[in-house]
Amino acid sequence: MRFDIITIFPESLKPYVNESVLKRGQMKKKIDIRLHDLRDYTNDKHKKVDDRPFGGGPGMIMKPQPIYDAVKKIKGRRKAKVILTCPTGQPLTQRLAKKLAKNKNLIIICGRYEGVDERIRKMVVDESISIGDYVLTGGELPALVLVDCISRLIPGVLGEEDSLVDESFEGGLLEYPQYTRPAEFHGVKVPNVLLSGHHEEVNGWRKEQSLAITKKKRPDLLKD
Repeated sequence: MRFDIITIFPESLKPYVNESVLKRGQMKKKIDIRLHDLRDYTNDKHKKVDDRPFGGGPGMIMKPQPIYDAVKKIKGRRKAKVILTCPTGQPLTQRLAKKLAKNKNLIIICGRYEGVDERIRKMVVDESISIGDYVLTGGELPALVLVDCISRLIPGVLGEEDSLVDESFEGGLLEYPQYTRPAEFHGVKVPNVLLSGHHEEVNGWRKEQSLAITKKKRPDLLKD
């Protein structure tokens, strides 16, 4: 899968996309992450990509021309889904991530300031996505969350496919508690069932724990 991220701060994203899982995924050619500086696409001689809102109000709005030209140039003749990261978008969930992972090309526009010109949403954006009910300085962090979340679902990116199956939200439940060595730490012992070697009992315990944790912390996940 290819990710194209349009941002005014491409350098801020480089450290993350070039480390850990994303780095390995790129080295194995399972994913391709490209960063684009929005200022390279503006026709303003001062490289401005924002302006004051019509009708007045605080802050600045991202101008339509740079974003429109950037998307058209990057997209070319490829079939690509265009995503805008913004607080008014639909919430990112594991189910949505799986749906997006079926695409071969994703173009992610990082929102900034007080938002983007509404005409851009209607002309080039296919989907607006939010990562939570809170406000961030810009869309760069949500873009990284999207790339990370989706990349993990691409076959071959993760080292062990089983690790994906057991994660939180897979199967609609939160993940069960995990333990490692030593078997006792400051007087607190690992549950005996995990030391028993009986796989069926271990799996049963994990399912019970996942259900109990989900009921306590995220009962909304059980409504479906």
